[in-house]
Amino acid sequence: MAELEHNYNEDSIRSLEPREHIRLRPGMYIGKLGDGSSADDGIYILVKEVIDNSIDEHVMGYGKTIDIKISDHKVQVRDYGRGIPLGKVIDCVSKINTGGKYDSKAFQKSVGLNGVGTKAVNALSSHFRIQSVRDGQMKAAEFERGVLTNDLPLEATSQRNGTLTVFTPDDTIFKNYQYNPDYLENQIWNYVYLNAGLTINFNGKKFYSENGLLDLLRNKADEESMRYPIIHLKGPDIELALTHGNDYGEEYYSFVNGQYTTMGGTHLAAFRTALVKTIRDFYKKDYDAADIRGSVVGAISLRVQEPVFESQTKTKLGSIDMGPDGPAVNSYINDFIKEHLDNYLRINQATAEALKKRIEQSERERKDMAGVKKLANQRAKKANLHNRKLRDCRLHFNEDKHENSLLSTLFITEGDSASGSITKSRNVDTEAVFSLRGKPLNCFGLKKKVVYENEEFNLLQHALNIEEGLEGLRYNRVVIATDADVDGMHIRLLLLTFFLQFFPDLVKNGHVYILETPLFRVRNKKETIYCYNETEKQAAIEKLGKRPEITRFKGLGEISPDEFGKFIGDNIKLKPVFLQKDTTIQKMLSYYMGKNTPERQQFIIENLKFEKDIVEEVYA
Repeated sequence: MAELEHNYNEDSIRSLEPREHIRLRPGMYIGKLGDGSSADDGIYILVKEVIDNSIDEHVMGYGKTIDIKISDHKVQVRDYGRGIPLGKVIDCVSKINTGGKYDSKAFQKSVGLNGVGTKAVNALSSHFRIQSVRDGQMKAAEFERGVLTNDLPLEATSQRNGTLTVFTPDDTIFKNYQYNPDYLENQIWNYVYLNAGLTINFNGKKFYSENGLLDLLRNKADEESMRYPIIHLKGPDIELALTHGNDYGEEYYSFVNGQYTTMGGTHLAAFRTALVKTIRDFYKKDYDAADIRGSVVGAISLRVQEPVFESQTKTKLGSIDMGPDGPAVNSYINDFIKEHLDNYLRINQATAEALKKRIEQSERERKDMAGVKKLANQRAKKANLHNRKLRDCRLHFNEDKHENSLLSTLFITEGDSASGSITKSRNVDTEAVFSLRGKPLNCFGLKKKVVYENEEFNLLQHALNIEEGLEGLRYNRVVIATDADVDGMHIRLLLLTFFLQFFPDLVKNGHVYILETPLFRVRNKKETIYCYNETEKQAAIEKLGKRPEITRFKGLGEISPDEFGKFIGDNIKLKPVFLQKDTTIQKMLSYYMGKNTPERQQFIIENLKFEKDIVEEVYA
């Protein structure tokens, strides 16, 4: 101890340049790193930081089009705004706390506030190019990992005004990353919904919205299950849309200055509170808040000066005022909803009646379930004291401010052997294991009462802590870890049916994944290669040569704990469960999990392949 104290002196204190600090502690600037399998992984934050600057230009009235091209690794964003002032092009992308967002006259209600965004992108990219065009002149510069490598001279050009940013995320920081087109398209749709009239061309496809949040809800909600037409309200610096469907839970999309606040915050809490209060006052009935908000699908967008977010990634809004002389956010939202929603319901009596019926239906269902729910929760409390199904971790998504809480993961496994392997090789800080005993119930078409009547579903619900919604979700990633055989696939379908039927917002918010584990191990005395498909296996055989040893993993239980640790650590392969914007949950579940239909039988017949056909394809 004395020796350690002796070594702690002036030489122990280091001062890092901003670029060095960003590269040493990237999580402070972009949240978790990831490999692109999750919508909040760092590579998507890099894209967002660049597009945000182009959006801010559009909001200020400059540029109606943004062109975006993204391959597996390279990103290119071109806007047609004013362009960065030519004398400050290098400073704006390399010097921390340098930018136009500090001038409230130039950018009144932008999402980029602290001059860090593009500097972080620059520092975390193996190659970064910035190019600005203003009034017939162009200035460009190139960087590698934040270090200037090419300061190009000013030149004349006939190009339109605007800024071009090209970057490649550094693969020494973002290991084995790949952009998921579904996540990117979802991100871009949100941009156009929030900026009606803006056109974004992404990889040759045009994205455009004329009606803002009304279009968002039309694409997110199933129109056939809507109980009444979408209510769409707009005011100064605020826009909201809402309807009620038939899915369980609450589904919200909240935004501040064009930023998708996935973790909600002050504005979303105010929206939910004001909705309950206004409806109670309108109907003059003290409805339970859960009955009013049950099955709601809503969206709110707010524009404020100087928003205060709870992290650099801007996923949750703090407590702020609307402007230097304006009211608090919660008061502003409450007053707006109280006036405009009340007026809307008075004018649209058919909607008011349909909304009332939906609330009263939720009330009946809740009361019908009350007795079962009470008994089930008592059983769950007892089970939690000695819950052999759950092997918990230390860091939880809903409790810890530690950056690693974003990595909190629950593996749902089948059988003791698979859960034993994961339990022995997991990271006890961030990875928990829930063990199933065989195949769960097919709950398609059943009422939510079954969640409480079925002990396994009830314990899983309590392990996740989602009984009252996603606010208490204990794990950021819910990973279905089953064998890659017929039984394992069936269990996956049954679990996905459970989540989509009763907790669809868990899937819609990008928390559910499938664990991909290797099917083969190919090795010789010098090297071991794990393969996830036949193509990789053939490549490994060619590489190692001379009859290497080949092992086929039939189940997760056959993989030793030491080996399993390699597949659930830094190199984990997760396949996100992603719903397309036009996917209707009930139709999809009815097709795959309902009674056998002629359509499904025909699909199976047309797509059925015998082993001979598969072998021929692999070796073709």
